[in-house]
Amino acid sequence: MPFDYKKEYKEFYMPSQKPAIVDVPPMNYIAIRGKGDPNEEDGEYKQAISLLYSIAFTIKMSKKGSRQIEGYFDYVVPPLEGFWWQEGVQGIDYAHKETFCWIALIRLPDFVTQADFDWAVAEATGKKKTDFSKVEFLTYTEGLCVQCMHVGFYDEEPATVALMRDFMEKSGYAMDITDSRYHHEIYLSDARRVLPEKRKTVLRLPIKQA
Repeated sequence: MPFDYKKEYKEFYMPSQKPAIVDVPPMNYIAIRGKGDPNEEDGEYKQAISLLYSIAFTIKMSKKGSRQIEGYFDYVVPPLEGFWWQEGVQGIDYAHKETFCWIALIRLPDFVTQADFDWAVAEATGKKKTDFSKVEFLTYTEGLCVQCMHVGFYDEEPATVALMRDFMEKSGYAMDITDSRYHHEIYLSDARRVLPEKRKTVLRLPIKQA
């Protein structure tokens, strides 16, 4: 059976619908930075997602090609994730998605090095005749956060965020969104196939001792 990060690391991918504290270790990602409304048809965000998955599957299918990555094991491509923020806004203002800044992400297995990543970008560029220059290898340490499973419409996330803020404050913590710590979402459901009211999204907010 392919290694499935969602099942093997449930503390990071399968939280309950009650907020809890989690300490997230360093992870490596395929990442693209951008701005604008993620719902815009053929917009920058949707183009970024396509680029991310192209690199993710180039690495996953490397076992069938000329490059044998050291330490490779078969795995399920981890879910799409996103860091979100808006200039001058503490938190997220869902009413003005056109001002979103974001980093779209897919986690990389630990065996993938910078050299392996660079090979995948070159391989995908050659095969797809597409510009992958925006794609980067990102190592990120998220650290102490409060997280919760949100079930339902993305636009209903503020209610879950409010529960998380209440929980963190009662637990002696404060929000710690900065230039390098972000509102984080992990999309467990395929939005093309799952009804909006049933979509599962992990919400994660950086915190510090109050």
